[in-house]
Amino acid sequence: MTAGVRLDKWLQVARAFKTRTQATKACTLGRVRVNGQVAKPHRALVLEDRVEVEKGDWIRVLVVKELRDKTLPKAEVPRIYEDLSPPRPEPDPWQRLLRRKPVTRERGAGRPTKKERREIDRLRE
Repeated sequence: MTAGVRLDKWLQVARAFKTRTQATKACTLGRVRVNGQVAKPHRALVLEDRVEVEKGDWIRVLVVKELRDKTLPKAEVPRIYEDLSPPRPEPDPWQRLLRRKPVTRERGAGRPTKKERREIDRLRE
């Protein structure tokens, strides 16, 4: 065991993020807090640190129980932290649709419709 482990490495081992790059980006964007303060990816974690990870409208709260920087089998991962997170909120389908930018394009742009294709074929004959 080491005296401290980089935050981004630990987040990947704890499977809060799929890759270390994603963990680093979340830290850089201020979506990860350690003991209530925004943390940089290179911050060294120690036992009993409280890590809060913001994922959309859900905040995951993990208390460090074991310091690891190498990946573990999925079944063994929960032993390295204590999960104090509230239950994940149900996704609202309307909110998801409202977040998307509506797809717009000028009339006549893109591929021809079936009707337009038939008219083109008639003109070629």
